[in-house]
Order: sequence, then structure tokens, then C-alpha cells
Amino acid sequence: MLSRNVEVFMACESSFEEADTVLFGAPFDSTTSFRPGTRFGSAAIRRESYGLECYSPYQDRDLTDGSVMDSGDLELSFGNTERALKSIEERAEIILKAGKRPFMLGGEHLVTLGAFRAAARKYPDIQIIHFDAHADLRDEYLDAELSHACVLRRCWDIIGDGKIYQYGIRSGDREEFRWGAHHVFTHKFDFEGLEETVRKLKGKPVYFTVDLDVLDPSVFPGTGTPEPGGVSFDELRRAVTLVCSKLQIVGCDVNELSPHYDASGISTAAACKIVREMLLALQGQEDKARVALAASKSA
Repeated sequence: MLSRNVEVFMACESSFEEADTVLFGAPFDSTTSFRPGTRFGSAAIRRESYGLECYSPYQDRDLTDGSVMDSGDLELSFGNTERALKSIEERAEIILKAGKRPFMLGGEHLVTLGAFRAAARKYPDIQIIHFDAHADLRDEYLDAELSHACVLRRCWDIIGDGKIYQYGIRSGDREEFRWGAHHVFTHKFDFEGLEETVRKLKGKPVYFTVDLDVLDPSVFPGTGTPEPGGVSFDELRRAVTLVCSKLQIVGCDVNELSPHYDASGISTAAACKIVREMLLALQGQEDKARVALAASKSA
């Protein structure tokens, strides 16, 4: 059983027993390949969330009506990458075993591997939807197989071909793209084809990972590996809402915010709003499930 953090993401104050979704932070950036700082992302998202409203006019939903717990940031080993991933895996496993959904705030993108290991163990037929500027399909980066540049390749090691769907990808080396063409579904530059993928994955367990550098750096400069040519905020908002409202999301994460590269705070505000919209879309699914259950009991 987990205890609620003292400082929580806005309105995420449910107890562990009450919660459908459990937030936790993974402040880790030891394998960052360019500019470090994502270890400060989760705390910034939590702190700055209070600059937004709990209510979303996009979805006509309010976080105060949901059941989300914020269990706080993990204390991770910066000198031992595998130990850090194990700590993340253990936290995700506690949440999953209780029948709840882990929602991780990164951190660099490698943190996804820890949570995904736990989710894949519980759901052998799990699929991945991945939003990112970068393919993250390298087998190694600077002789390291555990790197944020390799995280989707390590996830592929677990689940194999045809179960990873990437969107927004506009960066990677030639071999990544050549390898990916035979093993994953890579949709370059934008979210074209996402609705078809959502229809295809209906009813299947899905892990959803969002690297915020999928956004154009003119919108989101606060990241360690900015890549020009990205999507707009509203394109990303619509895409995450679609995925979270239509699919069986068994785990998810939002990562790669480095707040100190954007002194204006706009990048952190964008991250907070994406997290809010994802939580509310997931909440909508939970509400529908409860209504259906109540109707079946009264029939």
C-alpha cells in the first residue's frame, strides 16, 4: 500500500484504496545524451500544476470528480541505471497488482523501460503507443544498451515485432529507421493514421508513452534534445485524448521535461496540461465502466 505524497499534482488527493490511477515520479536523467535536467521534471509538473484549473473545457470534466492518487517521486540511484529501473519496476508492480493504473512522470525516456517491464509481465499481449521526436530504437548508444536513445528497442526485446506504434518521429540514425521498418510501425512527423491504430488496438492492453519533445521546440523549448519540426500543442492534446479515451491503457508516462531550459515556464505549463488531459480522458473511461457495471447489476 502506498501513502499519498505531501505535495500532489492538482486534485490528485485520493487514497491508494480509492484510486483508479496512481501517479509517481521518476526523477532520473543519468543516460541523457545531450542536455541533462529531466530529473527535475516530475517535481516541476507537480508544483506548477496549481497554475492551471482542475476543469477542462475541452472535455467538460474536472479532476476533482476523479480518483487519482499522487504517490510522489521515487528516490532513484543516479550511479546505477539498472537499480533505478528496478525501483521504477517495483513501484509500477505494486500499483498493477492492486488492479490500478500506473502513471509515471519522468525523467528521461529510459524510465519507461522500468514501468513497462512490470506492465508486460501482467499483460503478455501488451502493445505500445509511443509519441516522440526520436525513434529511440538504437541497439546501443555510446556502448550503452540502457540509454534513453535505446528505450523502445529494449521494450521490443520484451514483446517482439508488430506491437510498437510510433508517432511524430523525425529524428534517428539511418540504421534505426532501416531496422524499425521491419519490426515496428513508425509514423513519421505527425499523428496521421493514429485513428486507424486506435481502432486496431481496441480491447487490447496498451502502454502509452509520451516524450514531450514530440512537440515543436517553438512550443516546448524546455527539453534536453529539442528537434525542430514537431507537432503543435493542440495536435498533441487531441492525440493523447483520443488514445486515453478509446483504449485500454494499463500504464502510461509523460517524460523529457527539463524545466530550467525554459525560464518562461511555458514548457512546464504545457506538460501539466497534457497530464491533466490524459488523466481526464482516462477518468472518462472509468466513469463509463462504472455506469455500465451499475446498469448490468440493475438489469
